[in-house]
Amino acid sequence: MKAKIAVATVSGKAYYQLVKELKRKDIPFLSLKPWEPIPLKIKVVITTKEERHLVAHPTVLIFEHESNPTSVIDEAILSVQGKQNYEKVVVGVDPGETYGVAVLGDDNVLETLVCSSLKEAVDVILGDSKRFPATVSLVKVGDGAPVYTKQLLHSLDEALPQETVIEIVSEAGTSRFINETAHRRGLRDKMSAIEIAGRKGQVFPRRKTK
Repeated sequence: MKAKIAVATVSGKAYYQLVKELKRKDIPFLSLKPWEPIPLKIKVVITTKEERHLVAHPTVLIFEHESNPTSVIDEAILSVQGKQNYEKVVVGVDPGETYGVAVLGDDNVLETLVCSSLKEAVDVILGDSKRFPATVSLVKVGDGAPVYTKQLLHSLDEALPQETVIEIVSEAGTSRFINETAHRRGLRDKMSAIEIAGRKGQVFPRRKTK
């Protein structure tokens, strides 16, 4: 995927924070000085308030030094897609000793990560449901590790709003990533989570009533 987001700043602190978050989300980006020409392929430029006047581009987002870079990058992703919000957000989860998590907004991958515990996975999923509000919100959980799946479903039922639909998804076929990424466990978990998010599952009956 070609970069459509540019980071234009000479502030070391701002650059470090923004780039760290972009890499964590696996989002390609272009690094520029604020006064440098911006390629036509770039749809959004992120810079600081102090450098804004140097950036010649129709879509510029401001990163405040003390703010969380996640917010401005989430906004940039939406802008690249020409949206103000998402119609449908799906969180795919591959449970196990570690938990692969993938967030898809209108079928586009917004974020992938790996959690090391059940609590971390639930906190991340709950946080994502708040960060990416949508008309339809779904969480799809893979069934490949029954014990971990059962624990996660119970925790999500307790934590998520009643209107969030939870589905149990067959993981048959996702094992092909084991051979392709045998020495990259985190990547395998992320790829499986993306696959799970894109599959149709069986609705998990919610027990939460409020």
